[in-house]
Amino acid sequence: MRSVTCAALGSLAQGCSSAWRRSCGRGVSTACGKPKVMGRISGGRDVEAGQWPWQASLQSQGSHVCGAVLVNSRWLLSTAHCFLKKPKAPESYRVLLGSTQLYQHGPQSQEVPVSRIVTHPDFEKLHPFGSDIAMLQLLSPVNFTSSIVPACLPAPGMKLPSNSSCWITGWGMLSEETPLLEPFHLQEGKGDSGGPLVCDFASSWVLMGLASWGFDCRHPVYPSIFTNVTYFTDWINEIQKLTPHSEPTSALTPPPEPTSPPAQTQVPHQSLRAAGSSTLGTAIVPPQTWPLALLLLGTLRQALW
Repeated sequence: MRSVTCAALGSLAQGCSSAWRRSCGRGVSTACGKPKVMGRISGGRDVEAGQWPWQASLQSQGSHVCGAVLVNSRWLLSTAHCFLKKPKAPESYRVLLGSTQLYQHGPQSQEVPVSRIVTHPDFEKLHPFGSDIAMLQLLSPVNFTSSIVPACLPAPGMKLPSNSSCWITGWGMLSEETPLLEPFHLQEGKGDSGGPLVCDFASSWVLMGLASWGFDCRHPVYPSIFTNVTYFTDWINEIQKLTPHSEPTSALTPPPEPTSPPAQTQVPHQSLRAAGSSTLGTAIVPPQTWPLALLLLGTLRQALW
């Protein structure tokens, strides 16, 4: 698996609701957004187990479909377009957590069936890939470990201070082994859709975006677009409220028995990776996504779409 740092999301006022503070571990036993493994963050290289513990692999029939992000013991976020032209039945999918290798179960990995898929009702209604977000409910809650920790959800409309450190992670990005020289190449690659854009805020990693779409990873002059999670926080909370027992105590439920990896895979050794930059820029775009564009002049720009 890989990760990529992104530029700060603009010189804007900080915002954090009391509910968000509670969800980030203030007063709860397991703090979100706080990896228990504090390895060196390095761009474009394989990451250590537990370094980005909210990253998940959404899989169908033993193959990686998209990235996903754990937000509590029972729910993950991904992008709605991951289910275009694919089975909509939840039983077709499983989620792999706690592993930095696709198709290879580690000592702390957990593989859990998906019981419910909720795509946003406005997906693609206003413009292509608009409201590109989906919620995945697990059949049983996961146990939090040093390799499995949820990311923090932002408050609705939360803004970040300038020069915030932001990263994206995934298994497909930089598949061409592109050197990560400044200005960094920030496109997500094939298979990284639904993966997280997280930003360091008050010493916790907050989920600000989901990898939505972009052009060919081999051409970094084109932009990548990330769904702006702050735009959908209220919807996320509402779906969870309508679901009985949506946040059970994970310690009371043992982790599910891992299934055997497929006998043959196309990518038997594909590592989770990370990379990025801290250059600040701005752009003006509509309200539901974060665009990351490496412009022809070599200036990294991003802003709220």
